[in-house]
Amino acid sequence: MADSMDALEQRIDDLRAEIRRSVIAGDRAKTNRLRAELRKVEAEWDASLAAIAGPEPLEDSAKAPTAPLLPVRDQVHQALTFLTVPAAPKLIVALHNALFGGTLASAQLTSLRRDEERSFKTNRHGRPYYICAALTADRLSPARGLLSVSTWPLQARLVGPLSPRVHFLKAAIQVAGHLRQPEWATLPARRLLWEFAANIPGGARTFESMTPDAVQHAAQTELEVHEDTDRSHREAAAQWASNLDDLQQMFGTTLGLAPATTGEG
Repeated sequence: MADSMDALEQRIDDLRAEIRRSVIAGDRAKTNRLRAELRKVEAEWDASLAAIAGPEPLEDSAKAPTAPLLPVRDQVHQALTFLTVPAAPKLIVALHNALFGGTLASAQLTSLRRDEERSFKTNRHGRPYYICAALTADRLSPARGLLSVSTWPLQARLVGPLSPRVHFLKAAIQVAGHLRQPEWATLPARRLLWEFAANIPGGARTFESMTPDAVQHAAQTELEVHEDTDRSHREAAAQWASNLDDLQQMFGTTLGLAPATTGEG
């Protein structure tokens, strides 16, 4: 029995490492497959433990909080990679907890960007990615309360006048697309989708009548109105921002610079 549990524990550790790598790589299909296998192996481990310890210890252990599979920065990276757009901590926490069963809290993200900046200054490019600031397109300064990923193209990390709405609609499309898979349409996930749908014309009239397809279609329809203008604005700002050094491109500048293309004339 002990040898069997040792093998199961080793497989659990291996699966968690594989899940982390697939999440970072953005391979959602592989991540889903590995998570399903992990749940199966963990169930086998629980059954083996029950045969040894009996029901009483299991009741106590069930009450103990479980440690997250990933560190906070990796959980934030997972959520942002899913969204594909800069996001505020509130949305990151809501999305991760609803879709990935996380236990993130907004307080855990309070100093994350500053910690990442400090790490970058200490050892530039020492990590494969950094959780960095989204930058305002007009001043190239940190956009208040918005996080992004350093490996994204510069224009994807910029925020123009229309970007908040564009980002909202793109996030809605991502969540709706995810919930088109029935196994992911849990109540917390549907509640998250409703938060989007209720703020999109034609998204849904009631929670009960809401469907992922309808939300996705409504968001895509409005997105087509704003996306080209928003992209053009951010592309122009990205050309100017390319003159900044790596640190400023990731965490912003306080120099008050503005792209010449945004002025009149």
